[in-house]
Amino acid sequence: MARRSWNFCVTLFLIQFLNGLASASSLFLVACGLSIIFGVTRIVNFAHGSFYMLGAYLAVSLTGWLGGATSIAGFWAGILLAAAAVGLIGALVEILLLRRIYRAPELFPLLATFGVVLIVGQLVIIVWGPQDLIGPRAPGLAGAIDLWGHRYPTYELLLIALGPLVLLALHLLFRHTRWGILVRAATQDREMVAALGVNQAWLFTSVFALGAFLAALGGALQLPREAVTHDMDLRIIADAFVVVVVGGMGSVAGAFLAALLIGELSAFGIWIFPQITLVLTFLIMAVVLVVRPWGLLGKPELAARAGSGALEPVLRPAGQGARLAAGAVVLALLALPTVVGGYGQFLLIEIFCLALFASSLHFIMGPGGMVSFGHAAYFGLGAYGAGLALKHLAVPMSVALAMAPAVALAGALLFGWFCVRLAGVYLAMLSLAFAQIVHAIVFQWYEFTGGDNGLVGIWPSAWASPTIVYYYFALALNLAALLLLRRFLFAPFGMTLRACRDAPLRADAIGIDIRTHQWLAFAIAGTFAGLAGGILAFLKGTIDPTWLAIPQSIEGLVMVLLGGVQTLSGPIVGAAAYHGLEIEISTITRYWPLVLGAIIVLLVLAFPQGIVGFVQARFARSDRATS
Repeated sequence: MARRSWNFCVTLFLIQFLNGLASASSLFLVACGLSIIFGVTRIVNFAHGSFYMLGAYLAVSLTGWLGGATSIAGFWAGILLAAAAVGLIGALVEILLLRRIYRAPELFPLLATFGVVLIVGQLVIIVWGPQDLIGPRAPGLAGAIDLWGHRYPTYELLLIALGPLVLLALHLLFRHTRWGILVRAATQDREMVAALGVNQAWLFTSVFALGAFLAALGGALQLPREAVTHDMDLRIIADAFVVVVVGGMGSVAGAFLAALLIGELSAFGIWIFPQITLVLTFLIMAVVLVVRPWGLLGKPELAARAGSGALEPVLRPAGQGARLAAGAVVLALLALPTVVGGYGQFLLIEIFCLALFASSLHFIMGPGGMVSFGHAAYFGLGAYGAGLALKHLAVPMSVALAMAPAVALAGALLFGWFCVRLAGVYLAMLSLAFAQIVHAIVFQWYEFTGGDNGLVGIWPSAWASPTIVYYYFALALNLAALLLLRRFLFAPFGMTLRACRDAPLRADAIGIDIRTHQWLAFAIAGTFAGLAGGILAFLKGTIDPTWLAIPQSIEGLVMVLLGGVQTLSGPIVGAAAYHGLEIEISTITRYWPLVLGAIIVLLVLAFPQGIVGFVQARFARSDRATS
């Protein structure tokens, strides 16, 4: 009896090991394309998940047209044609959009690819409908074979073999072809490749097309395994980024090793400790980056270059014209409640809070030179800090609201201590890992946080209950916070922070503790983000885990980039423009994500330095022309 139980456990272990290999192979197909794209172009491509999803949807249609349900040739022809079609679409995206903004600030292509995500996501719903689709089973591979007394799907074995085969093909491509050698050279030193006369534009286009092809191939190969849904792009992109960062940016072999590690640990994590599955991949990434800041097979020098960018313009105090304009805006905001009514006041308070949230992110992105993909953690911690204090401690609103920045400050101090030891995309992804860890805790701790149901009944005190009273209260708090942030920037601390960003070696040589300054900046930014979350919580009366989720962090990045990361008022203008457009377009058409995405893309092309950056550049040119 004991022997039989032992054999059963061993068999389950082996089956789960194979499941991990199959998942790793699928994840590698998507992640390797993302790694190749970043290695050459330095683009953080949020649209990579969209290519994955588009490959799956096109494969459903093409395999159906080619009789893939019964024909082996029809099935595989449909898979390959879908991947090739998405590869061409990727090339067009690079030529028509990204090629035009390579000289823009380093993170601006991220905003462009976010617009592509919105466009592709809505087009998929329009063309294929909102319902989930089921693709055909692979002819000849639809059955199962007997392994250790258990039936195991034949198709999963194919996927297990496919990952190493793709790795081998890419190895041969990059090592034994002229194109591959140029790609490797561009990964190491793009400027030198350009100096040698290589056509960089077409090299970038071909790399982007290859990455899109691999992502689409990974999506198309999922047809026999799972339903095709219109949210699969967001589900895969976070895991793909984790694999790329854990493996080392630009390292295909690293991506394969990271996919194996994450695939196997996820497979056994579900089996042994299912409660941790929501955050396991991010826990793995956090541990790897803390121990080895450039990933498993990444290189320190590449990690440093991934975080470097051109020097930003010197931030200067506002001139008389800017001060008069700011005063006029404040007077207008004071008068608006009597004109717009209750709903308008509600929307304006939302914009105030989002402007403070975006400005707090800009504090570490612009002057601090640190990009965070998980800034929503502090926004959500502030909201939950206020809500939980009100619910569990029964304190007045003023005390509960004071808990918002305090809780966010504690989280920022803890997470920032680890984050500031990294740079560039590695820092951004570690911040995302911490945000997802907090999100998973809040999502599953039903007894304390309410879990995925959130908290309800988070209302202001009686004295602040009328919307117009809370409007002026929120306006005063947000204005004071924005002015305090501005004061930090022009204080000696802010000047030193910018010196750490622009000349870290020189700053270190004269005795400045760079990490301590960056850590304090992280804490300040988290504190103000928490205050914004607390104010918004009392406006809406309810909080849920989406306040800490990835989309909330992405929206913060979009607001900063849309307004202009090299300006002080850019985040405020970006928040007002983004949220205003989102609300206005959603009331006009049900296809509002498509329209919003198209507007973002057009704004990126028209204003490659952001809206405020463009306006400042025009005024500067006018002043030079008249002088």
